[in-house]
Amino acid sequence: MGWIEAIVLGLVQGLTEFLPISSSAHLRIVGELFGWDDPGAAFTAITQIGTEIAVLLYFREDITRIVVTWLRSLRDRELRSNADARMGWLIIVGSIPIVVLGLLFQDQIETTFRDLRIIAIALVAFSLVLYYADRVGSKQRQLADLTPQHGIAYGFAQALALVPGVSRSGGTITMGLFLGYSREAAARYSFLLAVPAVLGSGFYQVYESLDSGIEWGPTLLATVIAFGVGLAVITWLLRYLAHGSFTPFVVYRIVLGLLLLVLVGTGVLSPS
Repeated sequence: MGWIEAIVLGLVQGLTEFLPISSSAHLRIVGELFGWDDPGAAFTAITQIGTEIAVLLYFREDITRIVVTWLRSLRDRELRSNADARMGWLIIVGSIPIVVLGLLFQDQIETTFRDLRIIAIALVAFSLVLYYADRVGSKQRQLADLTPQHGIAYGFAQALALVPGVSRSGGTITMGLFLGYSREAAARYSFLLAVPAVLGSGFYQVYESLDSGIEWGPTLLATVIAFGVGLAVITWLLRYLAHGSFTPFVVYRIVLGLLLLVLVGTGVLSPS
């Protein structure tokens, strides 16, 4: 991987990680369009460390409060009903599905699921699901209304993002809308829920890649760029969701998915 490639892919990762349009799909598509080798699931997971550090920085006060209160609640029974302690447990419960399914389908994640035809279909299909959820959801619930059952439902929605094209934020936000949460509340929990899974996956891939000959210079550059751009995107998106809908993202996903199918069908792009 060259330095220019790293800069481009870092920008793509930062721009797309938190928007409901699938960062893994965009990394795969951009690499194919420029004639670069598929950056692979390992590169995607490692650069996502950068965007998750952006989450840690943006939500640092919330995350610190949740972690501290949760740890204290392990010894203090009176704290176990505290909202922050409950949020800690809900994030843990919601992270279980993607960990289990990620391990079970690791080979497919790194090979089969990266087929551009699967990505295109996922982009279009889940955009329609997001559009429907945004229209029928009551948008009345807030983070204080989260239950263990909702946390598990969010978790399975997050696990769908193991297929590039679904989108981690898109899947979890969609589930939140179906469950009646506001757009902003669904997005906030989506970002918090992603932290353990993404950081765990990223550092696992770092460990796995130590002896694989990965080009660490460009990969680290891409990760740093993803952090900076991702932080700006989080700030913008949460402000936008206070009054905007997901329709622009739905339209973008449909157009991109259909265009991708045309390019693959005409032989311009190789599907795998």
